[in-house]
Amino acid sequence: MLDYYPKKIVCLTDETTEMLYLLGEQHRIVGISGYTVRPPEARKEKAKVSAFTSAKIDEILALQPDLVLGFSDLQADITYELIKKGISVHLFNQRSIDEIFQMILMLGAMVGAEAKAQKWVREQQEKIAKIKQEVSTWEKRPKVYFEEWYEPIITGIQWVSELITIAGGEECYPELSNHSLAKKRIVAEPLDVVKRNPDIIIGSWCGRKFRPDKVADREGWSEINAVKNNQVFEIKSTYILQPGPAALTEGLEQITTIINNWHKHQK
Repeated sequence: MLDYYPKKIVCLTDETTEMLYLLGEQHRIVGISGYTVRPPEARKEKAKVSAFTSAKIDEILALQPDLVLGFSDLQADITYELIKKGISVHLFNQRSIDEIFQMILMLGAMVGAEAKAQKWVREQQEKIAKIKQEVSTWEKRPKVYFEEWYEPIITGIQWVSELITIAGGEECYPELSNHSLAKKRIVAEPLDVVKRNPDIIIGSWCGRKFRPDKVADREGWSEINAVKNNQVFEIKSTYILQPGPAALTEGLEQITTIINNWHKHQK
């Protein structure tokens, strides 16, 4: 049977690159983002042709891709230029765990790996169900504050909030998490976090190293339970801030470990 699926794919973000490798379809990838770190072999094997909001259009065209995969309106300008050059483009826009699963299933269908994608999604759903069952009997859940950026302070996006809830935590800013735009998740008054008094603080500063000391030095923040009890942690952005397989595997595992350790000390 002839293979009519895309043979030369450029992935402008990390999550589609990682998922194609997990599906065993990495031979179709010809170009990736320079920010790609998962899987590590991708950086050695594939041409790096883009950042996040910019790209080397001429180099992408030279690869003669039959499909370019991107993410969100932030890459609209890149894809607009490629579309004008006659390149087929698909922009995903997943913001929740369900939408991440939908993206993975669609990606699998795009490359003829539907069964593998379905199997991977089913395994992650079973793992999530098991974690939910394990925490369902907890009488007390920690309030968790997730910080995506520090100036201004930006809280976590929807899939991060959902992972916190799955792992047994209580989202500190549930009213902000459903906003896809970062500017809609800004905490204008840092002392409001003090008032909400989270038990756990998790930071992931979008490509920068999270600094617990910088957090603790903010006015009034030394009185937050998380700071007083040394419950301030970093999860690197590559594990939690890309809406793809890493967040559902290592990201969820790290959040679960942090919250489980807090829970053990409450007994």
